[in-house]
Amino acid sequence: MGKVTGFLEYQRLQEASEAPDSRKKHYKEFTVHLSDADAKIQGARCMDCGIPFCNTGCPVNNIIPDWNDLVYHGNYKEALDNLHSTNNFPEFTGRICPAPCEAACTLGINNEPVGIKSIEHFIIDKGWENGWVIPQVPTVKTGKKIAVVGSGPAGMAAAQQLARVGHDVTVFEKNDRVGGLLRYGIPDFKMEKSHIDRRVEQMKAEGVTFRTGVLVGKDFPSNVINWSKETVSTEQLNKEFDAIIIAGGAETPRDLPVPGRELKGVHFAMDFLGPQNKANAGDKLKDQIMATGKHVIVIGGGDTGSDCVGTSNRHGAASVAQFELLPQPPETENKPLVWPYWPTKLRTSSSHEEGCERDWAVATKRLEGKGGKVEKLIAARVEWKDGKMQEVPDSEFEMKADLVLLAMGFVSPVQQVLDAFGVEKDMRGNAKATTDGDGCYKTSVDKVFAAGDMRRGQSLVVWAIREGRQCARAVDEYLMGSSVLPR
Repeated sequence: MGKVTGFLEYQRLQEASEAPDSRKKHYKEFTVHLSDADAKIQGARCMDCGIPFCNTGCPVNNIIPDWNDLVYHGNYKEALDNLHSTNNFPEFTGRICPAPCEAACTLGINNEPVGIKSIEHFIIDKGWENGWVIPQVPTVKTGKKIAVVGSGPAGMAAAQQLARVGHDVTVFEKNDRVGGLLRYGIPDFKMEKSHIDRRVEQMKAEGVTFRTGVLVGKDFPSNVINWSKETVSTEQLNKEFDAIIIAGGAETPRDLPVPGRELKGVHFAMDFLGPQNKANAGDKLKDQIMATGKHVIVIGGGDTGSDCVGTSNRHGAASVAQFELLPQPPETENKPLVWPYWPTKLRTSSSHEEGCERDWAVATKRLEGKGGKVEKLIAARVEWKDGKMQEVPDSEFEMKADLVLLAMGFVSPVQQVLDAFGVEKDMRGNAKATTDGDGCYKTSVDKVFAAGDMRRGQSLVVWAIREGRQCARAVDEYLMGSSVLPR
């Protein structure tokens, strides 16, 4: 422990960020990592408690008290090595993870938790700034070939782990750039894509081959961004590779079955967010969905909806409103009841700070318009009794709407991929595979494994990294009989 009384002497520090009115004018990141002095103070707040619940609150089980202590003492290189021992891509999680580790922090029982996420952000940025993040090239090659389908965080983590123990890994990505939903789902103002690009260069140096613009299977939906129309059959993969990992994202959005859904101006969130990231990368787009000058309504109160709010404000929307079906959560959680688990409480994102009308317990009844174009949304108040939703009598209201964005979550991964491999699916449409015991992460089809959203459904980036790492170990054991990769 860096300082025995640090948790009594120091308060939680927030990372500095650009003012909302200023940052709305661009798509760059606007949060700055802690200074050396502030990171030391934040590390000193760690109590080194007897049972560090933060470790288990973190899906990748980061050894948080250890690197807090190392940062306090200025041992940044050792802190980075410690962080990388459990997390392949802390620059991703240090920016976009909701930090379940902080919800589990023991100090958080009666105080503000340690700023774990900000320290993680500091460590990895310090590592890149000093040139400490270098390729880990294997000294021995196994001769085994592995295909990874999907280049999001699960696929990238699995590929990197397997390459580092000497396997030949090829990653197949249907879009034109590597990154999956990290690339075309997360706005640049939350995470610039240069972070993905330099990890890709590191992985290439470690021996990973990336093939973009390639679809595995056939008969795919049309929501592929800049697909070159190259396909690879599952039969070909089975013939060429010793093992296959399917690690695509949960990309099937939940729809809104109400009258007027077919009107122009009603879109899924990803059809709005993905093209903007392409535009930021310098691509020339036709018919990009723009919120400029429009009255925008975002349906769905989660992170994807928040991303639509931030992007709409950067487009210069006339107004932005966000609806959530569930009741408004409490401003503060009941800590004695929920700690150390993830609490239900009101969360205000950076995008909300930039301007947004938020409303809860609202159900959309229909969409109306003229000439095939949406013009207004008709909604009603709802209340929940005995676990059932009921419309509040005489509560119907309407709002002007030129653009309606559906951000109600994702129901499953792309079914065409799972069907192409013929793997057994669970009742939610995910690949059926266990995470423990013999044959973990293995599907019902020989030598085919599944990880990330493809196995567990829509989830966090940090969960995808965990599953990618664990799946890599399972594949290594399958091919070699044993593995030195961490569990």
